[in-house]
Amino acid sequence: MSDGWDRLLRAARAVLNEREVSPFVYAGQVGAAVETERGNIYVGACVDGVCGLSTCAERAALYAMLTAGEHRVRRVAAVKEKGVVPPCGACREALMQLASDAGDIEILLCEEPRRVCTLRELLPDWWGGDRFEDK
Repeated sequence: MSDGWDRLLRAARAVLNEREVSPFVYAGQVGAAVETERGNIYVGACVDGVCGLSTCAERAALYAMLTAGEHRVRRVAAVKEKGVVPPCGACREALMQLASDAGDIEILLCEEPRRVCTLRELLPDWWGGDRFEDK
């Protein structure tokens, strides 16, 4: 029986396409998929520029989701050619800022054996929780 992660992993792997876009831009080394509370999946690939203007795959997937009008994430999976990778600090922060219960977002840490944690576990004692309480 599938636990649903395979669908996200397939989607994330489908956008892996490592390449040099120009002497200044590299793309596709990491692919990510986010699943929303509605069950929709959005994907993104990383884009790295030598000037520091870069976007991780997870945030690219978030931007696609936000562009489509959704903002409630249930799960996130990101992959490189050699396997699953956890989100970086900037992506963890971007995810956490989406909703007051974003700490419950599930993050895939390892494919085999399957290891999952919550965003709250990756970003404990988050600084911004009181802003949601003020609303």
